[in-house]
Amino acid sequence: MAMFLPIDISRRIILFIDGRIEFPFVKKEELMGTFCIFGKDHGVHGKEGINAATDLARRTVTFLNRTSRIFRNSPDTMDSNFARENYIRRVLQISMEYRRDTKTVHNDSDEMKKRISGDPNILANCFAQHIAYHDHDQFFEIFQPLKEREVPPALRRKLQNRMLLLGYNTKDSSSLPQKSTFLPFITWLTSLAHNSSHVSDSPW
Repeated sequence: MAMFLPIDISRRIILFIDGRIEFPFVKKEELMGTFCIFGKDHGVHGKEGINAATDLARRTVTFLNRTSRIFRNSPDTMDSNFARENYIRRVLQISMEYRRDTKTVHNDSDEMKKRISGDPNILANCFAQHIAYHDHDQFFEIFQPLKEREVPPALRRKLQNRMLLLGYNTKDSSSLPQKSTFLPFITWLTSLAHNSSHVSDSPW
């Protein structure tokens, strides 16, 4: 799982962990967007593959709904200090995993920040906590394997034949600025690709 809206969510997470901003660090009126790509390496093929990806997507939605309910029922968990402590505990786990993977006792600062701000556990909590705090609705849509004609040429290598789960802090797609679940994600992804020297170097 990852987040693509607000577009600077990675920076905000790092600032929050560092104690330079407080919770909530996403405003009530801001749009939040989350996504999961299934079949990232080779695509999703056949009925069995589609069913497996669909089941995983539904379980992800169930998890996010359940997590936001837990936060709603436990207001203390949305206190800045409490939330920051949870993030920091996860940061310590990420640090240990990084040292194990790289076999070094020293953490590369930029790489660690990338891992922290892109960590699915941190992002899931970020999304669910803000949903609960602002008492927002949640809306999700699962996309079947994307066909060539549905994906801009620059993104086909990454998205064609992949399944996609998109989620927003809105009641339904009609509440989105473009009244489309897919367009905000594609707009963000296209911008990301254009701002990268190589699409393959981007974090998604």
